[in-house]
Amino acid sequence: MPSPTSDVQADAAIIRRVAEGDARACRQLVDELLPAIVGFSYRMLGDGGAAEDVAQEAFLRLWCQAPKWRAAARVTTWLYRVAHNLCIDRIRARRDVPVADVPEVADPADGPLIHRHRREVSELVDAAIAGLPERQRVAITLVHYQELGNLGAAAVMEISVEALESLLARGRRALRNTLSKQRRDLLGDLK
Repeated sequence: MPSPTSDVQADAAIIRRVAEGDARACRQLVDELLPAIVGFSYRMLGDGGAAEDVAQEAFLRLWCQAPKWRAAARVTTWLYRVAHNLCIDRIRARRDVPVADVPEVADPADGPLIHRHRREVSELVDAAIAGLPERQRVAITLVHYQELGNLGAAAVMEISVEALESLLARGRRALRNTLSKQRRDLLGDLK
């Protein structure tokens, strides 16, 4: 397993190539990181178009930052932090964040009732996550949906690991309370 230092150094090398105008390096970063940044932004905003705009702006800022890049953090950490800040700006600008439907591709082996049930469960969980306080929502999203470790998520949020763990515990507890009240809806015909 590569060490965190070697990861930071590898990131610095690819950012140097980006700063030099290497199109392959740019394409590599976009291919590797764009889906995660869009997914994170979507979870924060509930709007696919806005999530794509945030990801585009985050990468634009990375390209502008490339010539001045300091190898102090992972590129992923930096991009998540920028995307987080851009999402917060958008949330504050609109204040009312509607919970958007999460598109889900149907499994061809599943019947329409199972597909509908999964969509309904997904909507209930998304609504419960959207109802969390902002910092708990960010922590849950980074750890459970973006699959960052506690260290990476804490770095993105610029908080200690202990503070992140506290946010996760409170967020999970709130989700458990909210979703337990909807147990019948979550189980549907499966109970």
